[in-house]
Amino acid sequence: MSTTTLDTPADAPAPAAEPATRGRRPGERGPLGTVLLHAGLVVASLIALAPVAWLIYLSLGPAKDDYLHPGKIAGKMSFSNYGFVLQHTEFFDWFKSTMIVALGTTVVGVLLAATTGYAVSRMRFPGYKQLMWVLLLTQAFPIAVLIVPMYQIFSDLGLIDSYWALILVNCTTAVPYSAWLLKGYFDTIPFEIDEAGRVDGLTPFGTFFRLILPLARPGLAVAAFYNFITAVAEVAFATTFMLDDSKYTFSVGLQTFVSQHDAEWNYMAATAVLIAIPVAVFFYLVQKNLVTGLTSGGTKG
Repeated sequence: MSTTTLDTPADAPAPAAEPATRGRRPGERGPLGTVLLHAGLVVASLIALAPVAWLIYLSLGPAKDDYLHPGKIAGKMSFSNYGFVLQHTEFFDWFKSTMIVALGTTVVGVLLAATTGYAVSRMRFPGYKQLMWVLLLTQAFPIAVLIVPMYQIFSDLGLIDSYWALILVNCTTAVPYSAWLLKGYFDTIPFEIDEAGRVDGLTPFGTFFRLILPLARPGLAVAAFYNFITAVAEVAFATTFMLDDSKYTFSVGLQTFVSQHDAEWNYMAATAVLIAIPVAVFFYLVQKNLVTGLTSGGTKG
């Protein structure tokens, strides 16, 4: 019995040695890149928070001229400005009016924008492309040009000094942008979902409300927040259309601290901080939907 031995040729290449350290994959940041990224984010956050912190700091100065000497505020901080605003102004009437207008604008505006965006996204009717461009064109007109004709229209309808006037006029600003936004969200939802709804016997409205809207929740959250902010921050129309001081919104109420010869900046700063609270609460309620997947779980395979 013989044994055959296979000899390795002398000129055969030796197996490559395993690298001691694994190299970075393409696009992966190194330690220096990570540090620079976090440093940039910290700087950007500080820049964004600086005006808010400065406003809160000024609101703690008890005198109206403390903003001229901000260094002296630290030694005499107090919450007297907040007490004055809450007890000696119509702040809670402003709050009620603002919430009625803002929530009304949010509900009506999102409903109109969602139905418009869905119709343009799913249906092909004559002029559907032109409709979206007309909505976009409405944003080109300055508010100063629109105030007089819209005041005349609402006066003829008997809506001056009513909440409906502000809700409708705010929708003219918020709906066009929201419709474009929601159309983009609806375009990303597979059309097969609509077909599945029709197969199950749902009407077009049933498909829209029961299948599409739940999948478009992130888009609806963004549109709702935009509508809410638009209504809270609107000044020109609220100043023109609201005559009863008990129906002033926050934006109009702030102007009561400014007269022809004087301005009470300490009360304005305190009111501005208080105004930010309901906006922050609304953002907290919708922010969880801003980062969720648009159609996560909507289809399989």
